[in-house]
Amino acid sequence: MQPVILVVDDEAPIRDMLAFSLGRAEMTVELAAGGNEALERLGSTDSIPDLIVLDWMMPDLDGMQLTRTVRGMSGLEDLPIIMLTARGTERDRTCGLDGGADDYMVKPFSTRELISRVRAVLRRAQPRSASPGASAGTDTLKVGGLTLDLDSHRVMAGDRPLNMGPTEFRILKLFMSRPGRAWSRDQLLAEIWADGQTVEQRTVDVHIRRLRKALEPGGLAGFVQTVRGHGYRFSDIA
Repeated sequence: MQPVILVVDDEAPIRDMLAFSLGRAEMTVELAAGGNEALERLGSTDSIPDLIVLDWMMPDLDGMQLTRTVRGMSGLEDLPIIMLTARGTERDRTCGLDGGADDYMVKPFSTRELISRVRAVLRRAQPRSASPGASAGTDTLKVGGLTLDLDSHRVMAGDRPLNMGPTEFRILKLFMSRPGRAWSRDQLLAEIWADGQTVEQRTVDVHIRRLRKALEPGGLAGFVQTVRGHGYRFSDIA
């Protein structure tokens, strides 16, 4: 089945170009001319897209506002989002990632690279049924009071569900499969972004902050520990 991509951009030529390129890459494309139209689509249909590609700068509801709104909508908290923008400074990129985007591309961009990034984010968003840290015949990982269900793609702190994006889920899955191990940023880049993408080490820090924030409601943000001069470790032991 072809993945469904919702393209949100107020410029018709860009929408048409993305629809053509993604369609040629065997993806089903839905179009919205702005943030408000995208929200109407997301709120009025049972057919949720597999991924959103959206522009940051839009006149009615901009991409950052739309991303934050989607992250707060029931059932859409984990919906993958790639943000497109002409704003290319490091501050802008980290702002976009901190705001909830799973990836970020600066205009002008290569449609070939965009398609590769769409495929990569979709792969990261797919739950997997096997993990080095899971016992044979099981589909969950457990550390302390935290449970990660590999089949349902859910994370629970005790009886409380925790919401997080697909990249944070993959980082948590990696951490929980090897609790107590110290990971360098380069190792995390190789494990989580092993798709031929050019990703900065700063991106790791952004997603670690997002993972800690996702764990906060369960009181488990302290499980993600900074290893000074090296990277990060996941442990329920301080």
